[in-house]
Amino acid sequence: MTTVVLDRDDMRRTLVRIAHEIVEKNPDGAIALVGIHRRGAVLARRLQTLTSELLEPAVPLGDLDISFYRDDYAIRPSAPVVHATHLEFPVDGRTIVIVDDVLYTGRTVRAAVDATFDYGRPARVQLAVLVDRGHRELPIRPDYVGKNIPTSQEERVNVCVEEIDGVDEVTIGPAAKFQSPTSPPPASNVAA
Repeated sequence: MTTVVLDRDDMRRTLVRIAHEIVEKNPDGAIALVGIHRRGAVLARRLQTLTSELLEPAVPLGDLDISFYRDDYAIRPSAPVVHATHLEFPVDGRTIVIVDDVLYTGRTVRAAVDATFDYGRPARVQLAVLVDRGHRELPIRPDYVGKNIPTSQEERVNVCVEEIDGVDEVTIGPAAKFQSPTSPPPASNVAA
């Protein structure tokens, strides 16, 4: 069973609140938003529009592909889908706000921080997430959180965005069972 925890209006209000918090915490305006592909990049674009309404000049926007920075790259069951990284502004001396959809173990964020430092030395790195579901494996804490959603390991948080999925919503449902590509098919699918 899947439960909707944020609908379209909830997501909009949440992003407006996060944008205001980012501006309040960074009054000098020397910030840039960097989204993690895929849905984090979409959310960063939305936050960039909202923060640019509050700051002059417009807040720079970038996006990161962290595929080759992940610590599980060699053991993932399939080849990563690689997107281009765009950081077309100076990173040095600026506050970089990394944006992602769901914070879980912290490993994706660690990879994003590593990728960011390959482009320069920011003054600070902050983290904005739409959903924090807990279960951290690394000492990573978000600076801006849309919604804390306590979950079990048997659940999955799904963030859908209109630009990719055709709808804006956050749902919780059962986690998909992982089956290794080398595992035999389930008994019901084996030909007699």
